[in-house]
Amino acid sequence: MVVGIALLGAGFVSNFYMSGLQAVPEMKVRMVYSRTEAGAKSFAEKWRIPEWTTDMVKAVQRRDIDLVIIGLPNFLHKDATILAVEARKNVVCTKPLGRDVDEARDMLNAVKRAGVLHGYAETEVFCPAVVKAKDVIDRGGIGEVFWIRSREAHFGPHSAWFWNPKLSGGGALMDMGCHTVEAARYLFGKKNRALEAVAWGDTIVHKTEAEDNAILLVRFEGKKISQSETSWSSRGGLDLRNEIYGTKGTMFTDVTRSTPITVFTATSAGYVVEKAEIDKGWVFPVVEEPWAYGYYGEMRHFVDCVQRGEMPRETYEDGYMVNAIIDAGYRSMKTDRWEKVSE
Repeated sequence: MVVGIALLGAGFVSNFYMSGLQAVPEMKVRMVYSRTEAGAKSFAEKWRIPEWTTDMVKAVQRRDIDLVIIGLPNFLHKDATILAVEARKNVVCTKPLGRDVDEARDMLNAVKRAGVLHGYAETEVFCPAVVKAKDVIDRGGIGEVFWIRSREAHFGPHSAWFWNPKLSGGGALMDMGCHTVEAARYLFGKKNRALEAVAWGDTIVHKTEAEDNAILLVRFEGKKISQSETSWSSRGGLDLRNEIYGTKGTMFTDVTRSTPITVFTATSAGYVVEKAEIDKGWVFPVVEEPWAYGYYGEMRHFVDCVQRGEMPRETYEDGYMVNAIIDAGYRSMKTDRWEKVSE
């Protein structure tokens, strides 16, 4: 079975999705949708997609489409999901699922009612380093994991809509915390429910309505704690790290700083890493970013699931829980106390 794909979105994350999909067999991206004709046309030409459109309904209703992948801005995730399930299409949505838990709940209910396969495209839990860490944990390599500290940081988003919380749902915590929260759920094991959260957030560097720095603590069942540090004001390009502490050992993952290649140049090294601010001096290029970040792993998984007719290991249910945890964090920012995670 060749899985026919409609890709919704022709921006930053969709380029990473296409990079990941290039190595996935038995699939065909048949159409790309963009809100602008220029964006749709140039994206289709770049990736050799046979058709493009500015009509989202046309993209999802094609008879040769088996999977709709949503790579659109946050404020369009719900509308795109509803269109996909109304057309009875399997659907994958980028992070965050919704701008808040209520929007995420509506989306989860929609895919459940339609009975379609649904995937949550959280790259962190498909990142090879994190997948290996989970394997070590499952084999008892570091004992019982009780604390996970994660950092996701860079110097700010690439598109203007991110800076408007009405469109994005929040600031650095929403944008970057999606990754750290789901990494903790994955590494602890999803049977350990998130119980409550406490958070701090503030606007320190950028002139924006949303927080550009945040810290989130989440208490899980079994006396487990996750600690998320998120920032839109961290210099030096993308910074992705996890520290995993168990009763018998410790693990660290670092895909953007502990790279297998180090370069010093007085001129230019060319492309270095996502959101890099400089390309000379000492630089640390990330090798095969789509693979290292998890884009290939997740795209391969979702296509395989459609071929087999099996629900993915990351679903809208997971996206909903991430929204619920982050919502508790935002409530805590206002109340200065621990807030329960709603389900």
